[in-house]
Amino acid sequence: MAGQPSLARKVAGFLLLGLGALGLVLPLLQGILFLALGLFILRDQYDWARAAMDKLRARWPRQVEGVEAMEGRLVAWSQRQAERVRRLLP
Repeated sequence: MAGQPSLARKVAGFLLLGLGALGLVLPLLQGILFLALGLFILRDQYDWARAAMDKLRARWPRQVEGVEAMEGRLVAWSQRQAERVRRLLP
């Protein structure tokens, strides 16, 4: 899936990276999880995020594949829902 430059994706990615950084020092947040999700969102936007995702994929290949599969299902579902709404509108 080709990533398109998107302000919303960039904001979400950097917000998750910020939460991940906080989570590394605060016991209430799962820092590594938020960092990984932030990198996942930004992987198509920045080379450094893509390189970090490659390292995560090498360490946890099944988990990264699972998240990518979930993203694919979510995109397909949202496209089906958008099509249903288009058919309902005159």
